[in-house]
Amino acid sequence: MIAAIYNTIGKTYDTTRKPDPEIVQTLWQLLSPAPQGRYLDVACGSGNYTNALARKGLKIDGIDISDEMLSKARVKNPSLNWYQGDAASLIFPDKSYDGAICTLATHHMDDFPKAFGEVYRVLKPGSHFVILTATPEQMSHYWLAHYFPRMMQDAARRMAPFSHLEQAYLQAGFTHIRTTPFFVTESLTDWFLHAGKYRPSMYLDPSVRAGISSFHVSVDEDELTAGLALLAHDIDSGKINDIINDYESDGGEYLFVVGEKS
Repeated sequence: MIAAIYNTIGKTYDTTRKPDPEIVQTLWQLLSPAPQGRYLDVACGSGNYTNALARKGLKIDGIDISDEMLSKARVKNPSLNWYQGDAASLIFPDKSYDGAICTLATHHMDDFPKAFGEVYRVLKPGSHFVILTATPEQMSHYWLAHYFPRMMQDAARRMAPFSHLEQAYLQAGFTHIRTTPFFVTESLTDWFLHAGKYRPSMYLDPSVRAGISSFHVSVDEDELTAGLALLAHDIDSGKINDIINDYESDGGEYLFVVGEKS
């Protein structure tokens, strides 16, 4: 199902999904790459972050389940190794990589604890595994819920609480689990679900919604039509600013999690 969804989303994905410099820098810092190391981007999608890290000098491969997304990745950087495969059954030998990342994809995995175990298997001792995700608690502060309540309830149900992510890390064998919150700003260049926190008019653009999976799998047409109409009205009246303020949180909108293979 996820492959089919992203084969559809992938056709226009890169119109609005660009690697964000702050996310790239944080991934680099948490990965702590060695100069001669080789790294893996798990569920790499169209390769935005794979390619951005490669441009910084990282030797990195990408793997994804979607043909369409990989076709976009190969166009961006044909010199990188792009593999098709499932994160829960990685095609690489044990201890093949010096670290791995996974950005905004664990919620699409049918069995993310199994995938974490597979990542652990293919990493060398001392490697870091870094993910970027959002927790249901963080998502409860997304003001999108005011306009698309059923969509956001479904989207939050698809996300794992941090306690589940931590358990998956530990079960796989990772240690020294730590987190870094990520706060959305007006300059964010990767327009994922809550990227429009301070730019609400983004969601009125169908090309923006086309690159966000929740608008494909978690919303029905009636809620979408009604929510967009109310959002447009509140933007015009200025009420949207009050709604944004009501949902503010100091916990960040997204979360980096990193564990180490000892």
